[in-house]
Amino acid sequence: MSKTIIGQTAPDFVLQSDDGSMFDSSSLHGEWRVLFFYSRNNSPTCKRGCLTFKEQYDLFKSSGCSIVGIGPGSYEKLKDFKSTIGDLPFPLLADVDRAVGESYNIPMHLGQFPTKSSFVIGPDNKVKYVYDWLFRPRRHVAKILAEISKVSGGQ
Repeated sequence: MSKTIIGQTAPDFVLQSDDGSMFDSSSLHGEWRVLFFYSRNNSPTCKRGCLTFKEQYDLFKSSGCSIVGIGPGSYEKLKDFKSTIGDLPFPLLADVDRAVGESYNIPMHLGQFPTKSSFVIGPDNKVKYVYDWLFRPRRHVAKILAEISKVSGGQ
């Protein structure tokens, strides 16, 4: 279960971003961040989740928090997905072999799809909060924002 990682050092990774560049998670050490994993490119719930993070982006930024989305599959599938949702103010990354999802202990839903999970990671690179969700992306994003305010002391 992904909650078992709370209090541990967040695993570092390098993945291809939606713009074709390589994204190194260690570039975010020293700041608050949210990693959200979604289960399928082009599913309605995952699309809504990405768009809800986009809608609330200014609140995350005002809290000093970066956002990174990670999805399964190839860079090509990620690009196709991105073309359906438009510009995002944060990167989406392709976890082609699910190695990053596995390093964060994300279970498989129905044995086929990674569970949608979000991780709040502190400036010390420790996982502070984990939220697993299947539906209701707006509630999910609201819970993450509330938790960031709580664990960061409103920084």
